Amino acid sequence: MEQLSIGEFARMSGLTPKALRLYDDLGLLAPTRVDPFNGYRWYAPEQLDQARLVARLRLIGMPLARIRAVAALPPGAAAAEITAFWRQAEADTASRRSVVAALVDDLRTKETTMATTGPTLTARSAARLGQGTRPAQQDALHAGQSLFIVADGFGPHGSAVPAGLAVSAFTALDTPWDETDGDPSAALLAAVAEAERTLTAEASALTDPDHFGTTLTAALLVGSTVLSAHIGDSRLWLVRDDRAGQLTRDHTVVAALIEEGRLTEDEARSHEDRSLLNRAIVPAGTRGHADANTGISAGPDLATTAVRPGDRLILTGDGVHAVLEPGHLAALMVAQGDPDDVGQAIADAVEQAGAPDNYALIVVDLAA
Repeated sequence: MEQLSIGEFARMSGLTPKALRLYDDLGLLAPTRVDPFNGYRWYAPEQLDQARLVARLRLIGMPLARIRAVAALPPGAAAAEITAFWRQAEADTASRRSVVAALVDDLRTKETTMATTGPTLTARSAARLGQGTRPAQQDALHAGQSLFIVADGFGPHGSAVPAGLAVSAFTALDTPWDETDGDPSAALLAAVAEAERTLTAEASALTDPDHFGTTLTAALLVGSTVLSAHIGDSRLWLVRDDRAGQLTRDHTVVAALIEEGRLTEDEARSHEDRSLLNRAIVPAGTRGHADANTGISAGPDLATTAVRPGDRLILTGDGVHAVLEPGHLAALMVAQGDPDDVGQAIADAVEQAGAPDNYALIVVDLAA
């Protein structure tokens, strides 16, 4: 019987050898033969469909015991079991909404407003925007006095760049913020709504408006506070005391499963749907919009972070953090030097890694 080495099987299934070893350990996908001397695993070509099925079931968060049962069923019965699982998952989510609403209301009544009018910090920044090996540039950024944005767009080449359109909806906020200017968080929310309206108007002339939108991460410096609006898989980082920490959470299918412990980092890196967004700024009324019941919503995550002199903020598109190994990127982020030196070092590393995607990054150093 023809057999495939674990390396061959990994390439053909789109998984990594490490993920295949994990599936074997979990009892989800056993090799047909294990060499008794070196422990090397061998697989049959007929197991490829099962390997891909297991990976996709892991992606939807199905428990391991249930995956074992589904993988053993004929196709029709497996489809029925998956449908039943997902119906229950949706019902569970719906039943938790009232709990979430009550919890949020309770916490908001206890909220103490974080001061955004403390000592005003100043920002020095540097930005890098690269096309990489892509046929067109669809990333955009803004590095101003107090507002910093990275956006990663998607849409037909030759049309207006959705990332640039979205960024333009925010730039009026790039002025020194005064108490009389109102709530900066509300202003960020209003800018997101304006970006959606702009994309909706632009998409009306497109033949395929369903694939037109952008991720966006914005950081607004107000006094000694950074207010952020984030949607998608661009990222905002804080470097403090020689350590880099991610302030945002990726809005991708795999990111939520990793956080819940249902998917490993290695599985996520090898999964064919690892970049699948579940939130983005998209035109209203399209398939990607929440009104179309797909789960993608233009509602951003809002956060408030106290900052101090000596802190460094870094914004990256996924053309940076999806290309560079996490430890390598962290070392570049915490390196000594001014924003221009650090930004150039990160851009050089992306280029040396092949720059398979557009990339955008901003480095911001804060001082009193």
